[in-house]
Amino acid sequence: MKRILVVDDSLTTRMFYRSVLEPAGFHVEEASNGLEGLEQVMLHRFDMAIVDVNMPKMDGYAMTEELRRNPDLSALPVLTISTEASAADAARAYSAGANYYLVKPADPTDLTLVTQMLTGTAS
Repeated sequence: MKRILVVDDSLTTRMFYRSVLEPAGFHVEEASNGLEGLEQVMLHRFDMAIVDVNMPKMDGYAMTEELRRNPDLSALPVLTISTEASAADAARAYSAGANYYLVKPADPTDLTLVTQMLTGTAS
């Protein structure tokens, strides 16, 4: 079973992603900010991270940049999901190292398909 780390400061959002991804066959872990998310990926193996942009302590851009700088973590697929809907926000996420960008609220079908695509489980 593929392990997904959801990094978002909103408990409601984390619960929503869990409710979508667990029935699709993924194991979901959670972190409430980028710093906590980095700690989790350094301690445990994940197949993908879903990262919010606007969070306390460390935002999603900084977390993704840190992942990309670490040779042991640089290949971890990152899906960035944010309320920021402009092309500039998506470009900033991609330049930080995100593999894909979705705008909140994430459509459950899109969330599942992108997660399957980035973890290599799409059929």
